Amino acid sequence: MPELPEVEVSRQGISPYLHNQQLIKVVARQRQLRWWVPDEVLSQLNQPILSVTRRAKYLLIQLPAGDIILHLGMSGHLKVLSADTPATKHDHIDFVLDSGMLLRLNDTRRFGAVLWQQKGQVHPLLASLGPEPLSDNFNLAHLSAAFAKRSSAAKLVLMDNQVVVGVGNIYANEALFKAGILPSKPAKAVTPQQLAKLLPVIKDTLAAAIKQGGTTLKDFSQADGKPGYFAQQLLVYGRGGQPCVTCGTQLSEIRLGQRSTVFCPQCQR
Repeated sequence: MPELPEVEVSRQGISPYLHNQQLIKVVARQRQLRWWVPDEVLSQLNQPILSVTRRAKYLLIQLPAGDIILHLGMSGHLKVLSADTPATKHDHIDFVLDSGMLLRLNDTRRFGAVLWQQKGQVHPLLASLGPEPLSDNFNLAHLSAAFAKRSSAAKLVLMDNQVVVGVGNIYANEALFKAGILPSKPAKAVTPQQLAKLLPVIKDTLAAAIKQGGTTLKDFSQADGKPGYFAQQLLVYGRGGQPCVTCGTQLSEIRLGQRSTVFCPQCQR
């Protein structure tokens, strides 16, 4: 599943084509995605697009009446194309612009979503989300409070969207390695010194991934079709059984929360 940097890269890729354009119609060839595409999305005719923002892994196309919410799911990706580009298999939703272009959602597995958020309201999927990891609200006091009384594994707490949004499996592996924290360590046992190191590592890791175009995943491509380039710099994710880049110890791989977790038994405590 695309993680926060990949979604942010998608936002940056499509925003220049959508901002201040007129949305003249929405074409839905398949409305049954993860959830049924609501009528409100299809009725947004001749509406100006005010901006394209992101909340966690959701993209928000902001219109005067509310926001169209997009989620890429496991296999979704967005393309900006000429409005006369023929649809191909799994091209489910088109957002047609008065510029002669369109934004197209392709989703092989249909685990993505296109939803509606009325102006002045907060969609239930967004209502209980924690702070953005690159915002000032995600600070040491917040992180320390979240870890203080939790017995679950540090990695699972880090991936809890009510604690902080968008730190998915790939970047949780990477951040914990850089901070020297064992992923399975109970959160309340993580020391203040470790947390003080973890906070900037999370921010730096995500910022670097965004800057370098997102991590290449099997089913993900940017808006222009080019893959990301951050994958070559991953230190532990996907490297189970290989030597640690720091000490040479063989990296261990376990399952935490049904997700692959790779760590160095020597460097992480």
